[in-house]
Amino acid sequence: MAIFRQYILPFLIVLVFCVALVAVSARIFLPADMASPAPIEEVESASKPAAKLDPAGLPPLDAANAPTSANSLP
Repeated sequence: MAIFRQYILPFLIVLVFCVALVAVSARIFLPADMASPAPIEEVESASKPAAKLDPAGLPPLDAANAPTSANSLP
């Protein structure tokens, strides 16, 4: 059991670290379009304008009665 703790387990930890380091460093050598993160949504849906959200029939906010940080001070 001591051989496992002293030799095999540290070797496995270093091996996993080296594999992760190589995988992350490989992005430097990829073309620019492949090195970026993958898009979350489709390209076609991203080009469409977003629909304007309806605030569920709330009355418009009057700028004269809007709370400000200066009004909340004593």
